[in-house]
Formats: sequence, C-alpha cells, structure tokens
Amino acid sequence: MLQSLLYPKTVAVMGASRTPGKVGYAVVANLVQGGFEGDIVPVNPSGGELFGRKIYPDLGQYGKSIDLGVIAVPTTAVKSAVLSCLQAGAQAIIVITAGFKEVGEEGARLERELVALCRTYRARMMGPNCLGLINTHHKLNASFASHMPAPGAISVLSQSGALCTAILDWAASRKMGLATLISIGNKADLDETDFLAAFADDEKTKVIVGYLESISSGDQFIRVAESVANTKPVVVLKAGTTSAGSKAASSHTGALAGADIAYGAAFKRAGIIRAESFEALFDYATAFAMQPLPRGDRVAIITNAGGPGIMTADAVENAGLKVANLHPEIAEDLREKLPPAASVGNPIDVLGDADPERYALAVEAAQADPSVDAVIVILTPQAMTKPLETARAIAARANGEKPLLAAFMGGADVMPGREELVAANLPDYPSPERAVAALKAMVDYAAWRSRPPRVVTRFPVNRRRVERIIARQLRTGRLYIGEAKAKDILRAYDFVVPEGRLVTTVEEAVEMAPRLGYPLAMKIVSPDIIHKSDVGGVKLNLSSAQEVADAFELMMLRIRRQLPHAVLEGVYLERMAPKGREVILGMTRDPQFGPMLMFGLGGIFVEVMKDVTFHLAPITAEEAMSMLMGTRSYKLLEGVRGQEGVNLSAIAEALQRISQLATDFPQIAELDINPFIVAPLGEESVAADARIQLAPGGAL
Repeated sequence: MLQSLLYPKTVAVMGASRTPGKVGYAVVANLVQGGFEGDIVPVNPSGGELFGRKIYPDLGQYGKSIDLGVIAVPTTAVKSAVLSCLQAGAQAIIVITAGFKEVGEEGARLERELVALCRTYRARMMGPNCLGLINTHHKLNASFASHMPAPGAISVLSQSGALCTAILDWAASRKMGLATLISIGNKADLDETDFLAAFADDEKTKVIVGYLESISSGDQFIRVAESVANTKPVVVLKAGTTSAGSKAASSHTGALAGADIAYGAAFKRAGIIRAESFEALFDYATAFAMQPLPRGDRVAIITNAGGPGIMTADAVENAGLKVANLHPEIAEDLREKLPPAASVGNPIDVLGDADPERYALAVEAAQADPSVDAVIVILTPQAMTKPLETARAIAARANGEKPLLAAFMGGADVMPGREELVAANLPDYPSPERAVAALKAMVDYAAWRSRPPRVVTRFPVNRRRVERIIARQLRTGRLYIGEAKAKDILRAYDFVVPEGRLVTTVEEAVEMAPRLGYPLAMKIVSPDIIHKSDVGGVKLNLSSAQEVADAFELMMLRIRRQLPHAVLEGVYLERMAPKGREVILGMTRDPQFGPMLMFGLGGIFVEVMKDVTFHLAPITAEEAMSMLMGTRSYKLLEGVRGQEGVNLSAIAEALQRISQLATDFPQIAELDINPFIVAPLGEESVAADARIQLAPGGAL
C-alpha cells in the first residue's frame, strides 16, 4: 500500500490553484519543478491551466486511474475530494488540509469518517494537517515546502510540519541530501510505526530520523523499532517531555516515573538513539549516514592546538569513552615523521604550523593503529593553517574502515574546509564536544547491535497462589495490597521474606513474639495507610515481650488519634531482617509501554538524588545488571574504600522475578519492595517491606 504513497506513478492534486501563495499552487509547483516523471493531475472546479497542464474541473474528467491523491481543499470539501480520489483508484491519500481533531470534537468526527472511507477502499491516508511528503529518489515533492533537497541517505518523519521545513533548511545549509521526508500530521491512519517499517525496506534509506510528540501504539512501536534498529540506526527527538510527569502514585516507583521516563525506557529497549535537541538530532544522523560503526570505544585525537586537544580528551572521558593508548610501533613511526616538538601521545598534537600533509600523516597512523577504534580530528584556524587543503588531505587518507569525525573550530576561515569535509562524506562539527557526543551515540548503538540474543529467564513460581490473593482483593474492591499479602505474593515468586504474622490484639502480639524470635519489627496494617512511617506506624528492634506490648498499645493509640476514620486491621509482626545494603526495587505500569521496572539505592539516593534507572519488562539477566550499572551510585554496591561489596546477582535476579510477576499479572499497576536488603555474596538477600497497587477494573 505504501508503494502508492512513496513511489506513485500518477498524482492528483485536489485543490490545485493558479494563485501563487496558495497551498494548491505550491504542491503542483513542487511536483513539476522537482522533476516528477509520472503524471500530474491538477483538479479545481474553475478549470484552466497550470504549468502547461490542464486543470480538470473534477477528477472524473481525467478518465484514468491514479495512485496518490493530495488533498488541499477547504475542510468542508475534504471528504468529497477524498472520495473522488478513491473512486479513481487511489491507494494512498495525503490530506494536507487542517481543521480536524486538532480543533475539537467535530473535527475529530470528520477525521474518523475519512479513515473509515479509506479503509472501505483499502487505501491508506497520511495526515490530515500535514506538510506532505518528499521522496528525492523518486523526484517526488508532494508537499508545500519551499524547496526540494538533493538525494541522500537520511529519511525523516516528523509530527511537526514546521520542523520539516527547518530540517529542509538545515539540509540545504549543510549541502546534505535527504532520502525521504514525511510529515505525519494528526496520524489519523498512517503513523510513525507504519513509516518506520516502510523505511526499513527502503534501500535508499541508511539512517532514520524522527521528531515525535507522541506514539500511537507503544507495544507495536517497540516491536517494529527494535526490528528496524537491528539493521538501520533510528535517531529520535521526543518532545513534550514534561507534561505528563505529575500523576497520583502510591509507590516510589510510580512517583518517580513520568511519561518521559517511559519513552526513555522504550527507546533503550528498541535500540533507538535518543537526541536531546534538534542540534543533536542531526549531529548524530550525519555521523551515522557518513561513517561506519566503530568496533569499540577507543578514540584517537588529532589536533593542531593543545587546548582544544585537552577539551576533546575531557569530552571523550566524560562520555564514557576511552582515550586510546597508541601502539608503540605506530607512535614511533609517527615520531620519526613529525617535527621534534610534536606530541605523539594521545592527543596527537601536530602543532600550530601544521600543513595538510602533517594532518594526513597523523590520520593515516591513527587509522592503522589496532588499538584505535575511531578518530576525531581537531583544527583551529591559526596563521599557517590551510583549512580547505587540510580537509582535502584528510579526506584523501580516510579509509572508511573506522569512523573519522572532524571539528573544524571557528567561523568564516574554516568554512571552506567544513564544506569540503561534508562533500567528502566526513561529518564535521563546530566543537569537539559535539563531535564526541555523536561518536558516543555511534559507540552505544554499535554495542546495542552486537548485544547477545535476548533470553528472558522464566523462574518456577507458585502462580496459582498469587491468582487467589489478587482475586480475593478484586472481589472486595480493594486495590491496595498491604505488606502482609504483598509479601505472600513475593514468597510465591520465591523472594526471601522475613517470617511474620498479622496480629490484632496486644495479647496475640506478646504470644507470637517469641515464636518469631527477637529482635522484631512491628508495622501497622491498614488499607487506609500507605506510608506507614509517616504516621508512626513502624517500630523496629523490639527485643522483649514488654517492648512488643508497649509498642502495640502506643502505636494503636497514636494512629487512632491522628486518623480516627482509618480502618486498623492490626499490626504485622516480623523478625528483623539482617543488616545489609538497602535498595529499592519497583514496577509501575505505563499505559503506552506496559510494565517498567525501577532500581535505586535507598535513602537519599532515591529521595533526594533521584538516582534511579528504569527498564521495560520483560528483562534479561544482562538488562537487569545494566540497570544496576546505570546508577551513579553503582560503585557503592561494588564496594569502595575497604567496604565489602554486595551480591549484585541477587539484585539482578530479584528484578527479573518482578519482571515475571508484572508480565504474568497485568492487574498489578504498581509494586514497591522498599527496602530490599542486599547481603554480601553467599548470604540471602531479603525483601523487608513491600506494597502492591492493583489497576482499577482489573480481572483475572
């Protein structure tokens, strides 16, 4: 179906206009001036002629079939125009006209009618409210953009038509070609997932770039994007990152997870390279389009000035890459060829008076070095510098086996050199930091591509026991599962949980205490109290019957005074958990992407520093371990300054078990294990506290 959209033989323009400045005029002009080699059929009731072509008063008078209909008529006439195109055989429709769901319910109703009409004829629709599309390799400019880019290897899909025009201007200013540019508009029918799949099969597309404000179907998007990213880099700028982050959530995990966190986790799973700015979007895309992927993270730096070389080295290390140690033989050979004052360490400083040949020698050496995976070339415009000639010398020695990125720093003086680099398919950046950021994106993507096959472990568990607990909760209408029953669920999934009992009277508490064994923890049990410690509902290290009795009576007295209407079911009395490093494990279910797992260290690391990582379930053992390594506080878990490290595999396994639980039971909306006490290697780690929230309307 998308063949008719992207590679049509006949295009009808409904609403073609003879008035410059009108959308219908611009679309026909772009088709003609872009060199479209198929038939162009302008349609307007007033008839006449446009660019030497007859304007048909209605499409029926054309008398032949069409592949693509472009709709540029007033909103009230769109449905009729679409029907005319469909009756003429169109398998694809682009509705440029605005005034649909973006303006209200009536517009949304009209939009739904258009989709239903297209489906009746088994056609696909792009838009409405869009700029149109450009396919340079088919000489197709079915848009009202101001110009046609040169053919290239980058395909773009954008939810913003205005951003499409900015992208076109950027490409023109850099003399960069594009393959396809798609303005998806309101996404009434065709959406980002459809076009990702289309670009995956497009031989002309080497890199896919996207600007998205929303994703229509999270699960489907992840499946398609992951498949596409296995063969082509997908770079996405996701806007609207702050609007949906504030939601009512009962768990730490839910409170910390916003819509943007979910998108980040989804992109990580799917191998999508996320750009944080418009600038980064095309910095990354340019590198991917022009250079091979690196085999590792070791970087050689070539510079004609010490300061910029140091800046680049700092940027490399700050990005988590490595400043390569040059092979001794390569370094010695380079030392013989460069002036005595030159540095053949890394950065390789070819000195301020470096001529083009000196740069070329350094590039040649760095590329030949087996301990180098990528090369960054820095140039500053000094009195003796020849930017244009240097760019040509670098391009002549670039062998295409390792990524080579440049940062020609400056303005007018280096511009000829920058243009020469781009013409030679070498990405150039105005600063070392931007070059390093682009290389980092390449390294991360290459690592993702070479990841081991995803194998999700399925643990033997007592699923039936969990079904009974959840069914009982749902029958009573209680969505919050307190600590006692939450721990029963965790036991069923083979978590180690301290032995405990629910007691309802002081006499029961005193009788149960010695059976459980001192020291003990006591926690209030109430469906109306989620954060127990906030109301004095937690007492720890109780070591005698008298302390248990006093704690029970005082806890009940104080909480009844604070919360007179709260239902108090008793207290949960359990043996104190062993000492260890406290971490938080959690899960919250995103409406778009499903269950998201969370990991973080306890205390200030979560509460203040928000030092947490998220990943979509289900996860593999490798992904679970990467969650741990993704926190700034990971070193504390490994052990620092003489402190013993903890059992990291126990945390990773616990995350996998939560992943399985969340996947098995979509009724679970949120889950927290806080704290999960991690013991040293060889000892048991314990789920010391837990809570679970069910989703409204859930059913087994």
